[in-house]
Amino acid sequence: MDTAGKEKEALQLLADADRKVRGSQGFFSGLFGGSSRVEEACDIYARAANMFKMAKNWSAAGNAFCQAAQLHLQLQNKHDAATSFVDAGNAFKKADPQEAINCLIRAIEIYTDMGRFTIAAKHHITIAEIYETELVDIEKAIAHYEQAADYYKGEESNSSANKCLLKVATYAAQLEQYQKAIEIYEQVGTSAMDSPLLKYSAKEYFFKAALCHFCIDMLNAKLAIQKYEEMFPAFSDSRECKLVKKLLDAHEEQNLDNYTESVKEYDSISRLDQWLTTMLLRIKKTIQGEEEDLR
Repeated sequence: MDTAGKEKEALQLLADADRKVRGSQGFFSGLFGGSSRVEEACDIYARAANMFKMAKNWSAAGNAFCQAAQLHLQLQNKHDAATSFVDAGNAFKKADPQEAINCLIRAIEIYTDMGRFTIAAKHHITIAEIYETELVDIEKAIAHYEQAADYYKGEESNSSANKCLLKVATYAAQLEQYQKAIEIYEQVGTSAMDSPLLKYSAKEYFFKAALCHFCIDMLNAKLAIQKYEEMFPAFSDSRECKLVKKLLDAHEEQNLDNYTESVKEYDSISRLDQWLTTMLLRIKKTIQGEEEDLR
């Protein structure tokens, strides 16, 4: 594709749009259809932005969409302004993640003002994902997942809210904010066990909550396991519950070999993911630590 040609075309469109905007600001144009010129400029900026996208000039595309958004606001076209800010955010994602976030926040402000909370939540998730992958700021990712969950809950979209909360719990536990993670896993696990479709996943959430308890204190984990078995009897027969009990015994006996063997045995049937591996290693270190103190 002729990217240079597309870029040249886009620059001509930008110049054309700028002329329209300037022309709409004069005294006479105010009397004779200034707003129609601004509307035309909006369309031309959007066309220029799409040309820049074809030329893979993502920053220029983002800027052109932003200009279209500002004009839409001037014309009180809130919905179109928000859409343009989202388009700008998507373009900037490929070149300038922080600028992408700024544009998405502008869009969210408009959507919440219009009462469109489900769509605002969706864009909070996009921002959280940028913080996760591009900017690697987990605290900020957590904040945006929490905000998305709040909006989803307000709109009664509980399964979408829970997806966001589980992300929060995953990261909270990694940051050693165990209490926060436990509350989420217990809350989502409790609502899952009452649903015929989600019942199977409840054991996973109680398992993760128990491991977070274990990271705080062994007695905490023991009491938690008892509580989960009473609440959800099917948990007792799960491999996850049996593993935690074996780990509690190994910890009590300060037996590192038994601990490692139990984890290996579990891993041979259900592969451990990165999160579980991290938690299990943290617990294992508490055995080693206490062993070293005994020497």
